[in-house]
Amino acid sequence: MSDNLHLKKGDYVIVLSGADKGKKGRVLKSFPTKKRVIVEKVNMMKKHAKPSQRNPQGGIITMEAAINASNVMLFNEKLNTVTKAVVVVREGHRVRICKKSGDEI
Repeated sequence: MSDNLHLKKGDYVIVLSGADKGKKGRVLKSFPTKKRVIVEKVNMMKKHAKPSQRNPQGGIITMEAAINASNVMLFNEKLNTVTKAVVVVREGHRVRICKKSGDEI
């Protein structure tokens, strides 16, 4: 099983399926081996936390949960549409570009 993932931290994506379908946000963290990503303000869950030094009050914390990477797609804000990332070699370096517009991601 390869660890290749079409998304990286900081990519702007749109959710294609699930309860949060149509929501857009930045990728906060990606897990290539598990094929999952955490997107800001998407798939919010509540976690009950005991009081600790970091959180002396404790209580219920709302945080993002990971979703499958196949449920999200790269979104081009400039064109206002979904797109795919293509890897091209420019000046000896691998660069990800937008397939529709040719802009660097």
